[in-house]
Amino acid sequence: MSEVHGGRQPVSCTVKPPVYLQIGESKAEPVQSGVCVVDVPLPFGKPVSVEEITFKNYYTAYVTVRLLRRPSGQDGPTKWVTALRDLPLMDNPHTERGSQDYFSIHRKQMLVEADHVVSVRLILRQPSSAWLTFSLEEIKIFPHTEPEPLKEVSDWLSDLILVDQLPDVEGLPDPHTVSSSIQQMWALTEVMQTNQTTASIGRFDVDGCYDINLLSLT
Repeated sequence: MSEVHGGRQPVSCTVKPPVYLQIGESKAEPVQSGVCVVDVPLPFGKPVSVEEITFKNYYTAYVTVRLLRRPSGQDGPTKWVTALRDLPLMDNPHTERGSQDYFSIHRKQMLVEADHVVSVRLILRQPSSAWLTFSLEEIKIFPHTEPEPLKEVSDWLSDLILVDQLPDVEGLPDPHTVSSSIQQMWALTEVMQTNQTTASIGRFDVDGCYDINLLSLT
C-alpha cells in the first residue's frame, strides 16, 4: 500500500482479510453476528503517529477504531485503546445510502492521541440481515507530520542576505595599470618643467652674438 494520495504518502502496511464473528459453536448452520474485524498491522519496529484513515465502505453500518499503542519510550507492553466508537457510515442499515461511499477519519476526531501506533483494528457492525457480507475497501493510513513553526518578523529579517551591487566594470582597463601610467606621466612633467629655460632665443642669436653669415642685406 504505497499509492500517493493528494501529494501524501500512506504508510506501507498489510490489510488482513476480514474475520466475521459467528454466534454459537455449530459449524453446520453458523449464525452471523453482524460483527466483522479487520486488522491492519503497521511496519514492525516502526510505530506511527496516525493523521488520517481513509477507506471505501461496503455495506458497513458502523465502524469502531481501536489502536494498539506502544509507550513513547519504547519500554513497556503495548496496549489497545478505543480511538473512535460506532461511527455511522450508513444513514439507515437497511437502505443502501452511504453503503459504498468514501470516508475519512481524521486525527482530530479520535478520542485519544493516535501516536506510537503499531496496529489498527477496525470493528465493523451491520445489524441488518439484508446484506450477506459487509466490509471496508481501499484502507489507507496516513502518518502525522508536525507543521513547521511560524517565523517571527525578526526571523524573516535574519534570513535575508544583503548583496552589494557592484558597478559593471567589464571592458574597463585595470585600475592599477591606469594609476601607474598617471604616475609616470606626472614624473615626466616634473622633469620637463625642471629642465625648461627661461632665456629668449633669437632667430639669429648664437651664444649672444650674431653670425654675419646669417644676416641678410636689405
